[in-house]
Amino acid sequence: MAIMHTRDFDKEAAGWDSNPMRVKLTGDIAVALAHTIKLKPEMEVLDFGCGSGLLTLFLAPFVKSVTALDSSRGMLDVLEKKIADQKITNVKPLYWDVVNTKSLIGKYHLLTASMALHHVDDVAGLINIFYDHLLPGGFLAIADLDLDNGLFHEDKSGVFHNGFDRERIKSYFKKFGFRDIAVSDAAIVNKPVAGVLKKFTVFLTAGKK
Repeated sequence: MAIMHTRDFDKEAAGWDSNPMRVKLTGDIAVALAHTIKLKPEMEVLDFGCGSGLLTLFLAPFVKSVTALDSSRGMLDVLEKKIADQKITNVKPLYWDVVNTKSLIGKYHLLTASMALHHVDDVAGLINIFYDHLLPGGFLAIADLDLDNGLFHEDKSGVFHNGFDRERIKSYFKKFGFRDIAVSDAAIVNKPVAGVLKKFTVFLTAGKK
């Protein structure tokens, strides 16, 4: 079982989308994902660690449905307000209790996780769970930080990994049976660290069941 962080994102939820860097980053990841995987109107999608739904709402117009899964009720409240305000009918926010829930629910054509894995202790175990919850021929797409020497996050509570080695993530995909694995650059984030502007890169790894 993969255990997510215990950081309380509820307090940050209301202002989550006010960070333009975060919004741009998610937009860049969404574009990279759409270039890698052809989104189809019959697709049922699970967006794992959806937060306030930035990626979820990008995907929604192009697919049949998106289940937006998160362990922060505060984040899901923000997403639910967006859904109501925009009259979106194909997005379902879903709370996931990481302590009491041992697996995901349902089978999907596409499963996404954007900037969520560094908050997960057992990444390999989670990727295995993802595989089990994909329909045959379904896709997994994971976007996260390259190795960052621990510089990206000022608040390191709930951060289990200082980015990832791309080849290691790819090896997990191979181990659990994914094929047609593609690894690509997804985004660049320029962020000040101790008064100096640093460049951080984000990768996208995608594979087919």
